[in-house]
This record gives sequence, structure tokens and C-alpha cells, in this order.
Amino acid sequence: MEHAGIWVAVVIAVFILGSIFGLRVSPREKALGIMREKARKMGLHPRLVAAPDWTHVPKATPDRASMVAYYSVLISDARLPLMRARVEEQKLQLLQGDEKFKDFPIALKGIYAIDMQANCVGLYWDEESDLRATQLDDMKAYLLSLAEI
Repeated sequence: MEHAGIWVAVVIAVFILGSIFGLRVSPREKALGIMREKARKMGLHPRLVAAPDWTHVPKATPDRASMVAYYSVLISDARLPLMRARVEEQKLQLLQGDEKFKDFPIALKGIYAIDMQANCVGLYWDEESDLRATQLDDMKAYLLSLAEI
């Protein structure tokens, strides 16, 4: 019985330390946060959206869409045509829109699809393919070049 107090104190300490370590942000989540903040600072608008059916992003479950990153650029004075395209074999496969975008090459990794409407052009992509944010500048340049075509 004389060590019961010590064991109670040890159990309480382990419980408190476990709770503290459980609050730590995982390195993956930290990298995603840093990447999204960098994107915001450079004029990209990152957000998570339910993947539209036309993107062919694999569903989370048979009856529930997956969440996918959508990074977009707003161009205030633009009047862009409606365009939707999936990326297959590093080329745009046009689903809707002007034929000039058909088979347009794309050198970025992890891109599922691109859409354009009114004053916004954006892409759906797998953020896990670039956790170090090495292609954010190229993504913005590519989106702006699509808007200029």
C-alpha cells in the first residue's frame, strides 16, 4: 500500500503527457497548412471541395464523394468561356468548352481536372503529390496562361 500513491501519480502523469502529445499537429497536416498559406499569399485561392463526378476522382465510399483540393485564380476583369477538362496522360481531355483546349499539355503533377468559368480558372489536384509546394508558382502561371488563350 505504501507505493499506491506513487502509482496513482505515475498514471495521472502518463495520462496528461499522452493528452499533450495527442494534440501535436502531424507533419503532413503542418505541411498542408504551410502550402495553403503560401498559395494564399501568392494569389491562389485554395479550398477543399467535394469532387464533382466529371473529374473522376475516386469516391471515398460508393455513395460519398471525396474531398479534393481546388486551387483557383480570380481575374476580376475577365470574361472567360465555360470550360471543363480532365487530365489524362498529361493532356487536357475536353469535356465542355472551346476545342482550342483539347489536348493542351500540362506538366504539373497530381492534377485531376481543370475548369474555367466567368472570371475564375481553377484546378482540382492531389495536394499529397507536392507537400513541399514546389509547383505552386507553375500552377498559377499555368492557370493564367489558360485564361489568356
